[in-house]
Amino acid sequence: MSSILTRLRNRRANPAADNQATDNQARSANAAAHGPRTRFGAWLGHPMTSFHLIIAVAALLTTMGLTMVLSASGVYSYDQDGSPWSVFGKQVLWTLIGLVAFYIALRMKVHLMRKLAFAGFALSIALLVLVLIPGIGKVANGSRGWFVVAGFSMQPSELAKIALAVWGAHLLAARRLEQASLREMLVPLVPAAVIALALVVAQPDLGQTMSMGVILLGLLWYAGLPLRVFLSSLGAVIISGAVLAVSEGYRSDRVQSWLNPAADAQGSGYQARQARFALANGGIFGDGLGQGSAKWNYLPNAHNDFIFAIIGEELGFIGAAGLLCLFGLFAYTGMRIARRSADPFLRLLTATATLWILSQVFINVGYVVGLLPVTGLQLPLISAGGTSTATTLFMIGIMANAARHEPEAVAALRAGRDDRVNRLLRLPPPAPYVPTRTEALRDRLRSRSGRPPTQVQQKQTKKRTRAPRADDRPVRRSARAGGKQPASVGRPSVGYGAGQRKQGRRAHTLEGQRHG
Repeated sequence: MSSILTRLRNRRANPAADNQATDNQARSANAAAHGPRTRFGAWLGHPMTSFHLIIAVAALLTTMGLTMVLSASGVYSYDQDGSPWSVFGKQVLWTLIGLVAFYIALRMKVHLMRKLAFAGFALSIALLVLVLIPGIGKVANGSRGWFVVAGFSMQPSELAKIALAVWGAHLLAARRLEQASLREMLVPLVPAAVIALALVVAQPDLGQTMSMGVILLGLLWYAGLPLRVFLSSLGAVIISGAVLAVSEGYRSDRVQSWLNPAADAQGSGYQARQARFALANGGIFGDGLGQGSAKWNYLPNAHNDFIFAIIGEELGFIGAAGLLCLFGLFAYTGMRIARRSADPFLRLLTATATLWILSQVFINVGYVVGLLPVTGLQLPLISAGGTSTATTLFMIGIMANAARHEPEAVAALRAGRDDRVNRLLRLPPPAPYVPTRTEALRDRLRSRSGRPPTQVQQKQTKKRTRAPRADDRPVRRSARAGGKQPASVGRPSVGYGAGQRKQGRRAHTLEGQRHG
């Protein structure tokens, strides 16, 4: 009682303090109301957010893929091998191989990756040639595109896609993107890609051809290819794909059944028709995991090309939409990593890999729901397919490696900030980006040769130069003698060319900052 009286007496004696306390309580309540938004914004600004996001999305997609393969392949496995676990067991084994590849890509140094890029592409071309030789390459689903060893199949075209993406990104990044001429951007990348595409077409495999074409177009687009040339290339790719689609008998039948689903409902259009029936049966919430009926030999290849139909039937619209949201989060994370990367090689490779995986998702879901003709392209990390799963995990490992090489992440890790995921995986601290000797030498030669500046450089020059204003004051000599400079002086640039030579200074500066 006495404490209450004392408190009231103090409040009467000092009303201003009481008002201040009330204001502080109101501010605290307001901050608490907006706390989650602030915490979410702070989490997005964390140096390791991109790294955590890409690992979390990959883990969720892989887990969902294994679950759905187990549910969709039981009947098919029992019919083929007498055991409901055969397809699922192979998928688990390939997933383990993919996780090992993921870890290797996560630990691989960037300069080693670029050093091995051309050798990897040359090896993939050799494998594409070998798979076309009768007796070495095996025919499946009308395509001679597999190596089969001890019951395990491997598709070299999946390796060729990764090799093309890595080598193409290395080639374009070494030529400094914005400073490269049109001839430097197209040669030798386009001729080499055409050779790889021709070998895949000879199998024939229309789905892999389209996927590899997307990789080539993505590399050229993110490298800054002029819009006129890019649209011409895109038109050529579309026309070539249309010609290939109608040139072969079974592909032509698929296109005709897509244009007129009722023409051959029991023949070439049977799969697409049954897939739409399965999606319709699922409704909003689905029949329940493992309770679908389409996999009971009503939908061929339910565990592979048409697994999205099984997801829609067993998990309903909610499950299918949730899966698409996961891929949307993957797209956001990939583009976030590309945007925040200082290394042009990692920036170009990450953006291209994101486009490549999303294009496969769009094509697979598109022909399952009837928007596109059936091409036989798998749903990444979800469909049963050993080589596709392993190569996709390897590429996501490269993306996670790029996330660790963001300038803010490099500074935080090298400054000693603890990260549980890095400590759990025993990852070494990433090195800051420094241009290679070849790139630096090329920049010096270009500056000495007096090459006219590109349009991008002219725009940057216009932004940097401005007319003097009346309120501008000269810097005092005392400030210069003491080593002080204006805040705008010495600001590093994240662009290419001359701005990349300042990136080393930025990295050393960031390393000295302790992130609490």
